[in-house]
Amino acid sequence: MKYLDEFADPVLAGRLIEQIKARATRQWTLMEVCGGQTHSIIRNGIDILLRGAVEFIHGPGCPVCVTPLEMIDRSLEIAARPEVIFCSFGDMLRVPGSGRDLFQVKAAGGDVRVVYSPLDAVRIAAENPGREVVFFGVGFETTAPANAMAVVAARQRGLRNFSMLVSHVRVPPAITAVMESPRCRVEGFLAAGHVCTVMGTDEYGPLVERFGVPIVVTGFEPLDLLEGVRQTVELLEAGTPALRNAYPRAVSAAGNPAAQHVLADVFEVCDRKWRGIGDIPASGWRLADAWADLDASRRFAVDDLVVEESPDCRAGDVLQGHLKPSQCPAFGTLCTPRTPLGATMVSSEGACAAYYAFRRLEVPASA
Repeated sequence: MKYLDEFADPVLAGRLIEQIKARATRQWTLMEVCGGQTHSIIRNGIDILLRGAVEFIHGPGCPVCVTPLEMIDRSLEIAARPEVIFCSFGDMLRVPGSGRDLFQVKAAGGDVRVVYSPLDAVRIAAENPGREVVFFGVGFETTAPANAMAVVAARQRGLRNFSMLVSHVRVPPAITAVMESPRCRVEGFLAAGHVCTVMGTDEYGPLVERFGVPIVVTGFEPLDLLEGVRQTVELLEAGTPALRNAYPRAVSAAGNPAAQHVLADVFEVCDRKWRGIGDIPASGWRLADAWADLDASRRFAVDDLVVEESPDCRAGDVLQGHLKPSQCPAFGTLCTPRTPLGATMVSSEGACAAYYAFRRLEVPASA
């Protein structure tokens, strides 16, 4: 495939691996922020090829994984109501709530529909004026602009039966939380390239200065990741933490101003709970007051649900890099893609799902 295969060239990948190994005087611990990067690293065996030079630990950058249990239970409560058509991307349907998931609500008669764009939910609302249509808006800076546009489109079309259950989160506060943990082992970050296509790179500079760790914006193909690792190791070996952009074909310092404008109009920054991690200040977005009438959480009064997480799930430790998925006692036994305890096992970007798909037959390392 043109413009994609060239970023998986095995000869060039081999050269980058040799350069990284030659430069590393010891093993460095790097965190890839995004779950998409995790899957690419594990699928392509990059972590194995770089053993001794780099240890990868996996960050909280999976939007499905970090959606708080409270919000999952709110979605289940709303979706079960007979007057509601509940619309969601497909990867949210198997995420376990306190006692069930959206698939089970659908099986019990709930009108739960998979959509491929938030604008599909707006169209469904227009086609069903007698029903309440709710879209589950989750994700990082990558998906938030499109969801914001859906809210704008619904108002422009005068749809009073459309609302959104909003659970958006932001990357920089999550990096701050990881670095402030007393258990943090991260020495450098591979920042998520798609997030930076929207927000640019400027907001990462203060994090480099505050914590003294290099941050290199990185893509998702093997050569993208290896080049990001090469630059990060170069900065670590030189003792000069800095912000670098190893994904210039997609990312600029300023990002996408049009997307940032609609985010600033529709959303406002708020504190947000992350599943398995807890509250992170200023880490989320909610609908701004001017758009609050489209907030499904308010419309259906589901803010006060009591939730209960599985005591056997250690997804929070996985999301903060404290634990490799295969080190979890429940991995592959109590917790599998068919019987997940947490979202990291069922999300297409979840670290536990990556290990289960590509590494579950390996002997687990000790915790």
